[in-house]
Amino acid sequence: MTTSKTLDLSIDELLTTTRSVRKRLDFEKPVPREVIMECLELALQAPTGSNAQGWQFVFVDDPEKKKALADIYRTSATPYLDMPKPERGDIRDQQIDAVMSSAKYLNLNMEKAPVFMIPCLEGRPDGAPAGMSASYWGSLLPAAWSFMLALRSRGLGSAWTTLHLIGDGEKQAADVLGIPFDEYAQGGLFPIAYTKGTDFKPAKRLPAEQLSHWNAW
Repeated sequence: MTTSKTLDLSIDELLTTTRSVRKRLDFEKPVPREVIMECLELALQAPTGSNAQGWQFVFVDDPEKKKALADIYRTSATPYLDMPKPERGDIRDQQIDAVMSSAKYLNLNMEKAPVFMIPCLEGRPDGAPAGMSASYWGSLLPAAWSFMLALRSRGLGSAWTTLHLIGDGEKQAADVLGIPFDEYAQGGLFPIAYTKGTDFKPAKRLPAEQLSHWNAW
């Protein structure tokens, strides 16, 4: 049951204005644990393969552990963000500078977020064929996105990051948090905070007609 204050958003507004929030994360405002758990309760209504519910969600608000995770993230994020970006010849080229500026800001300030969340799923898809990998992650990603939607509806934001999973980063993060690495895979690292303002707008995306195919490619 919803007990925290929610924004007056229609379903369409919620779906079209839930952004990856970086520069507008409010690092100064505390995030109550009960609000996080309320969002998680909603997220757990998401579908999961065979109703296995093999997920676990690790929340981190300890400053030293957040700093350790942020350093692991930066090991891969810093060189990645400094790489030249591809030119695609469409609207994405006009957006890339803003996206990179936002991502670099988060990279420098990650540990300032009041709370981190790492969603985990039982088993490991390492080396699995495409079909099995899709099936595996399909049991976690809907819940993670539902969690972000629930945050947005309560005036909080997050960003779905995955760069800490590169190389030895996932194992290092597991060691920091005591996650049983051989039994659970991590699906991302989500900084969580209230947002500076709640007036997010739909993003400029490629048109649906350009991305859709009917009956054949």
